[in-house]
Amino acid sequence: MAKSYENAGVNLEAGYEVVRRIRQHVASTARKGSMGGIGSFGGMFDLSSLGMKEPVLVSGTDGVGTKLKIAFALDKHDTVGIDAVAMCVNDVLAQGAEPLFFLDYVAVGHNDPARVEAIVAGVAEGCRQAGCALVGGETAEMPGMYGKDEYDIAGFTTGAVEKSRLIDGSKVKVGDVLVGIASSGVHSNGFSLVRKIVSDSGHDYRDRVEELGGNVLGEVLLTPTRIYVKPVLDVIRSCDVHGVAHITGGGFDENIPRVLNEGQGLEISEGSWEILPVFRMLEKWGGIPHREMYNIFNMGVGMVLVLDASEADRAMSILSSHGEKVSVIGRVSSEPGVNIIMKNA
Repeated sequence: MAKSYENAGVNLEAGYEVVRRIRQHVASTARKGSMGGIGSFGGMFDLSSLGMKEPVLVSGTDGVGTKLKIAFALDKHDTVGIDAVAMCVNDVLAQGAEPLFFLDYVAVGHNDPARVEAIVAGVAEGCRQAGCALVGGETAEMPGMYGKDEYDIAGFTTGAVEKSRLIDGSKVKVGDVLVGIASSGVHSNGFSLVRKIVSDSGHDYRDRVEELGGNVLGEVLLTPTRIYVKPVLDVIRSCDVHGVAHITGGGFDENIPRVLNEGQGLEISEGSWEILPVFRMLEKWGGIPHREMYNIFNMGVGMVLVLDASEADRAMSILSSHGEKVSVIGRVSSEPGVNIIMKNA
């Protein structure tokens, strides 16, 4: 027993209990290529097991952001781990890479083993959805840095893709269509604004809200980020995908143009997909100009695939077979910029 350390606010025994609790969750994410087990100094993966000729590694790292404040308010911690995984794996997927492994970092003010287990169980669930192995991580108890009931979580993933199959946007051409895949909600971006809107409105996160069909506000906002890995990889294997955009912070305006080439722009038709009620609510409560919403939130579209028009039906059929809601939301144009044709314009 390290009494001196415990007197400083760090409970080593609680840390050991966390490791015991999460072992089963980590084991549930094993996949081809994963090596070793929890407790090693470094996570290992056998890249040769994939049989790739010219593998390109694609890595991504991200966190959940201030969405965690809502988890604190509801004392609900079993979904934020999914968000941490989603934000990373969806990014590497945008280059056509299959996520292989994931590592998490959880920093807590006070080490509550049951709470940390709930967080890591969410991480494991996200890894299973993405088909990647949870090969390691770190739980740091940091009293004085975080409040007793506060924590932060971030993650890191590495994926691989054959060099010849790398998606970098170079094939995108004028006339290509944009296939939008529905989001599950706000995902994990824009929550500093979301929290301000809720605070200014006088609502509590436990309120049932009419605009959300009578559902609990905080639970709707905590809906985990959708993980698109398996359905999109199926499309990539069957279709010539020219570009992939993960719609995160900055919404349509910041993310979709990242796959375009010089002299290209976007023409997007509002009404070709469902704008989820949560975005209508935030726009109304916050008094946000409608066009500005597209520069902040995903507006109901979490990922966009850019393909030749002749490939669109096949891509949508594959995505639909995975249970995804999909539609053609626009096209690549020769006019630079993002032109959103409003439904009621």
